[in-house]
Amino acid sequence: MARASKEFLYGLNPAFEALIAGRRRFHGAYLNAATAGSGRLRKLAERVEADGIPIEWTDKGRLQQLCGSREHQGIVLRTSLYPYTPHDELLTAPRVLLLDNVEDPHNVGAILRSAEVFGFSEVLLPVKGVPEIYPSVVKVSAGAVEHMRIARDCTANRYAMQALEKGYHIAALDAKGTAELRAFAAAPPEKLLLVIGGEDRGVGQYILNHAHTTLRLDQAGRINSLNASVAAGIAMFALA
Repeated sequence: MARASKEFLYGLNPAFEALIAGRRRFHGAYLNAATAGSGRLRKLAERVEADGIPIEWTDKGRLQQLCGSREHQGIVLRTSLYPYTPHDELLTAPRVLLLDNVEDPHNVGAILRSAEVFGFSEVLLPVKGVPEIYPSVVKVSAGAVEHMRIARDCTANRYAMQALEKGYHIAALDAKGTAELRAFAAAPPEKLLLVIGGEDRGVGQYILNHAHTTLRLDQAGRINSLNASVAAGIAMFALA
């Protein structure tokens, strides 16, 4: 079944960032009439009105029905789908992020939020094994994805092979990595593809076999693993 051509973006930060980025088409805005006087919602309504987007003041039940979430914060925007970028346009940046087997949408959104903060604004998402940039992912990212160039048109393995052809150093984050992150970050390569895996499956073996470096995070505590988004944030901060 063909996917719809429009979706419902929700949350104050995602709405503001989408409007600021200006990369989507906006077909309507639904706002909670009961909280019309709140500062941020009023400011958002002014921006929506200035942009000529039709506004409908409604109630929280209608907002939840539209977006399927109680986390709408009084605003739902009806927009075009997320604007992906062809991957060959991304493989020109000095640092690129590849997610492999990160299946949890919350983790994807959290990783992308950190990625935008630490300068990994070009991201490769595989067509399988990683969620699309759904409104729920946009919400967790606090709208950061609206300012990023994200591709979703290849498998993870294909992305890796094309990055190799273009001279990227592939570094995969892995619990059994042979290189310690801080040592690697002291002299990072000029062109870096950083690969982050999921909590259950991790980076795929094919990519691990072709990676120039497998990175580990040395730990002092007793817990033997970190949440995928936390580990990714630490790695990107070190390599920023």
